[in-house]
Amino acid sequence: MSRSDNAVQRFLFENTDIRGELVSLNNSYVEALVAHEYPEVVRHFLGELVASAVLLSSTLKFEGLLTLQARGDGPLSLLMVECTDKKSFRAVAQFREDITEAPLQTLLGKSSLLITVDPVKGKRYQGIVPLEKETLAASLEDYFAQSVQLQTRLWLACDGQSCTGLLLQALPASAELSAEARSESWNRMTALAETVQDSELLDLDHETLLVRLFHEETVRIFDQEPVRFACTCSRERSARIISTLDRKEVESIVEEEGQVALDCQFCNHQYAFGKEDIDMIFNKSFNNKTIH
Repeated sequence: MSRSDNAVQRFLFENTDIRGELVSLNNSYVEALVAHEYPEVVRHFLGELVASAVLLSSTLKFEGLLTLQARGDGPLSLLMVECTDKKSFRAVAQFREDITEAPLQTLLGKSSLLITVDPVKGKRYQGIVPLEKETLAASLEDYFAQSVQLQTRLWLACDGQSCTGLLLQALPASAELSAEARSESWNRMTALAETVQDSELLDLDHETLLVRLFHEETVRIFDQEPVRFACTCSRERSARIISTLDRKEVESIVEEEGQVALDCQFCNHQYAFGKEDIDMIFNKSFNNKTIH
């Protein structure tokens, strides 16, 4: 049976205070990367970050944007994913041309993981953790332990064409009030999840995977939520970026090149602006008129 594609799905272990999320992406992941010729090693780690961002956004009850960034001084200088509460995402990576296969920690060098939540209502939140562990999953587990103070485990997999992830998280005491019972349940569930293979994460549908891992447990599975690639760039946003620049410099570029062109780093779409457009932008009329 094939896995559930381009979807995230929540589940609970009955009579415990443990929740879980599964995400499986293929078409949407490929679509997010199609504008870039990323090497296989970059596709792999960016896929892991995409799966992580979707899982993290699913654990948060908010309306807005979650951004997950891994930045370093090594051959792989940036991995970045933006994910909305509507389960749409976009992703980008920056790397040196001489990049070769190596562990994530080696490729990033001295690095940190930045998690930003921009809610539609309320204050912006940022959390930063050093990427000191060998895997992205382990570093994210550190983030949850330090910043959210919730026991969390992650298992991630990517084969360059699809990416997937499994998350288990301990909830505040409710069903199990005894600390001993909570600890026993957590240790049992994580030990069972630890047996998962990358091939199972990548190949099995969610229900089959959960039955295989937790066949002696009572698991309540919720409806899937579709996940899709969607870039939020636009001509209007590009015009607003130009409006923050020095007008004389912009006009000088137009005089020499005939236009000013901005490329979206996520989808590579180019937005070009001629002299008339630039006049409209700096006269603040681009908010009210269509820029051709």
